[in-house]
Amino acid sequence: MGSLRGMDGGTYTGSGTEQERPVCACLRWARDRSYKPMVKANGAQRESEGVVVPLIGVQHNAPGGKGPCFGHAEEAGKREGMTGPEVGSVRSNYPGTPLRVVALDGQPSSVKVRELQRRLWATAKQSEGRRFHALFDRIHRGDVLWEAWRRVRGNRGAAGVDRVTLAMVEEYGVERMLAGLQHDLRSGSYRPAPARRVDIPKPAGGVRPLGIPTVADRVAQQAAKIVLEPIFEAGFLSCSFGFRPKRSALQALETVRIGFIRGYTQVAEADIRGFFDNIDHDVLMAQVGRRVSDRRVLKLVGQWLKAGVMTAEGVQRTVAGTPQGGVISPLLANIYLHAFDEEMARLNPQLGGVVLVRYADDFVVMCRTPAQSRAALDQARKVLAGLGLELHPGKTRVVDLREGREGFDFLGCHFRARMSGRLWEQKRQVRYYLHRWPSQAAMKRLRGKVRDRTGASRKGSRIEWVIEDLNPILRGWGNYFRTGNAAEKFTQIDRYVVWRLRRLLVKKRGRNLHAGVADQWTEDWFNHHGLYRLRGTIRYPKAA
Repeated sequence: MGSLRGMDGGTYTGSGTEQERPVCACLRWARDRSYKPMVKANGAQRESEGVVVPLIGVQHNAPGGKGPCFGHAEEAGKREGMTGPEVGSVRSNYPGTPLRVVALDGQPSSVKVRELQRRLWATAKQSEGRRFHALFDRIHRGDVLWEAWRRVRGNRGAAGVDRVTLAMVEEYGVERMLAGLQHDLRSGSYRPAPARRVDIPKPAGGVRPLGIPTVADRVAQQAAKIVLEPIFEAGFLSCSFGFRPKRSALQALETVRIGFIRGYTQVAEADIRGFFDNIDHDVLMAQVGRRVSDRRVLKLVGQWLKAGVMTAEGVQRTVAGTPQGGVISPLLANIYLHAFDEEMARLNPQLGGVVLVRYADDFVVMCRTPAQSRAALDQARKVLAGLGLELHPGKTRVVDLREGREGFDFLGCHFRARMSGRLWEQKRQVRYYLHRWPSQAAMKRLRGKVRDRTGASRKGSRIEWVIEDLNPILRGWGNYFRTGNAAEKFTQIDRYVVWRLRRLLVKKRGRNLHAGVADQWTEDWFNHHGLYRLRGTIRYPKAA
């Protein structure tokens, strides 16, 4: 494979319009040529540009500098990442300029990255109103970039608009790619490429647009997330469960179940309409600016928001929203909705004490009375309107869970109250508990995946290969739903999978199928050949 343009002096050898596409730099033809950076590379800025920043190196935050400095957190150690762009150089991203190459400044060290995150989190937790200034130098630290690459590589993912895959980067040289990215970030020449637009079909119809950044942009976003996430995590409320470290959908589901036991039998179910497409950039940047005053970081986040998406018609500029599929998009979404969490927490005493459970843009409010549920929905609607968002009318309603009258779907599970048969048989007590199992939509999606992998096109494949393709899907689906009351649903899926495999073998044999042979293809026979069985894998949440 040839060199990747934007990483070294060579070019990626492709065909047609795929040639000469940059990797670490932006797609020059896709950016505005008249774009002028808000901040100079040396930290200075003219008065005519709106904000005056003294000619003082931000590395040491000398008296007169703007905003607090986080440098004290690393006073005892090395000032890593604080060197300027004059330390070595790599080739420019602009054609015709001299080309020089240096090695990446920094070595892989997950331990040091975790120490950095712990210090950032502790400092943010101790000073809730603190705004961090010296963060950009941490983002392009060598060990941070190495850790960002490791996480991007672990998440796999497809290529962006430059068609450069993870395997191609490894063949070219990861260190060379990171060195080019580090130089672009340090020198201020980094420009993100537009995200590649991919439409994913929704189960209920329609499509969900995804934006896939290039590999280099994913590494840069992951590096920024490594540095920014602990700062904002220190202030996030406990009602938020989505896309957060040490938080999961299982915890959100358990919060709903326990809330019912404590008397919250009324649920206001809601969903934000087109959330990722309607995020107001100005509001989001204001939210980020509450904890970050480093204007180079703010500029970097703004570049990702306005990078645009590449469609069949060309590059489309983004004036609102953040593309689903970006590494940093979940963090930005949580930052945006943190204002909603705070306002609902402030209004909680007026609502009589309710329990908000939010996972990204899906949330429920657990209440004790129907009046509380309606009031909570009204308040949520007003708060979201202030953020430029609105509730989806078809997915917003009040649900009465008492005595199993109604149920609702949340995070792929269907919730409904069921009477305890054991208490009735032993003590003649009537007591209801909130059960959950896979929703109809979740069952339908899984059946569709099984059907796609056991169709007539697989007649030429060995049954062991088909089972090998099915097992990861069944295992992952079962691990998610096994902590609920899904025994009956698991049995239904097991029977469906066996029926599809048996049907495939019948088609495979065709006229050569002899009498009595098909009777041998039982569930135990498929399990003996390696098929994963869902039945019997149910675990209580604490045991899971």
